[in-house]
Amino acid sequence: MAMTIHVDIVSAETSLFSGTAEFLSVPGEMGELGIYPRHTPLLTKLKPGSVRIKRPDVAEEELIFVSGGVLEVQPFVVTILSDTAIRGHDLDEAAALEAKRAAEDAMKNKSAAMDLAKAQAELAEAVAQLAAIQKLRKKV
Repeated sequence: MAMTIHVDIVSAETSLFSGTAEFLSVPGEMGELGIYPRHTPLLTKLKPGSVRIKRPDVAEEELIFVSGGVLEVQPFVVTILSDTAIRGHDLDEAAALEAKRAAEDAMKNKSAAMDLAKAQAELAEAVAQLAAIQKLRKKV
């Protein structure tokens, strides 16, 4: 039996995942992080992207999109706190494309009510959602 680590992924609305994993990949602020059981303790910010979870005795990885947040790693427990988290199969490509277009328009239109930083954050989140959708398509 492979070693496992307990993973909790929680958003502001709900707990999306609570279970064991053999491996976890998360979008850290400074780059992609791979987490295995007995990982060194760590606390870091996350950027928008896909959390990939390799569960024991399950061939396919589970994918959960997070809009950013905080990652805490302890030797046998990983906790991800995110404002928004969406299961991979629940991502809406049309909504992500519309959010990307709206953010790009707001960045071009200097007199828009939305400030530049907010537009950049929304653009990064929409692009990350579209990347997660592409990853899911490649698996199928």
